[in-house]
Amino acid sequence: MFGVGNPPENVYSRRTKEEAHAQKPKRYMSKYRPTVVLEEKSSKRPMRTMGPAKVEVPSPKNFLRKHSKEPKLPGKAQRSKEHTCTVKKPDVPAQTDRPLMGIHTKRDFVQTATAVTMKPQLASVDTRNGHRQLLETSGLVPKYIKKKDYGEVPEYLQQRKEDERRAQEEYEDFVNEQRERGAMKCLSEQERQATLEGLKKTWDELHHEYQGLSFVTDNLRKKSQREQLEVALQKVENDMDLFKKFTTIYIPNN
Repeated sequence: MFGVGNPPENVYSRRTKEEAHAQKPKRYMSKYRPTVVLEEKSSKRPMRTMGPAKVEVPSPKNFLRKHSKEPKLPGKAQRSKEHTCTVKKPDVPAQTDRPLMGIHTKRDFVQTATAVTMKPQLASVDTRNGHRQLLETSGLVPKYIKKKDYGEVPEYLQQRKEDERRAQEEYEDFVNEQRERGAMKCLSEQERQATLEGLKKTWDELHHEYQGLSFVTDNLRKKSQREQLEVALQKVENDMDLFKKFTTIYIPNN
């Protein structure tokens, strides 16, 4: 049976229906596109950082030749040779010709005749290019060993030695004078050794106290204590060096 949902067959119902396709809108294209393309082409510079696109290749015939970079000296100018004919002698002076008389000159002929010829300075050429140096200042001639005072003590050293000797004599005279007055006395070897042992004992005590300090100096008291011990140790070491270096030591008598 044919109902409302199923209508009876009809010729028109057998005809194929054309499907309605949705119309796709046209692609958007900016109206400024030609201008942008022209600007992009105008700003392009091909091979900008790689040099010119076409470079003239040098010819193999123009290769670098030897000594071509060296400076070239100007060539010798061609001089015209003057050819004189020596066959023809000058004319004999006539009897009426008179030579020039009374010509005076400032040249001293006597001094010129007796002058000693200047000797050239001795020089040596040490390179094939003609480098020249004087022998006197080159060190090749034994110049200094032929001096009169060669191998002797210089005068300034002798003067310095004499000043030191005079100062030592003055010091010894002063010490002897003070000793005679009783203001100074000389330490004996036993006293010097005893004093040196006492200094060593004092240094050991200070060093033991210094080793017991804290490594961290986080306040002023610790820093001050460390500095005081360092100064005391340095003073004792200087005194010990003095007693070890000199065997004769004078001290005030009082």
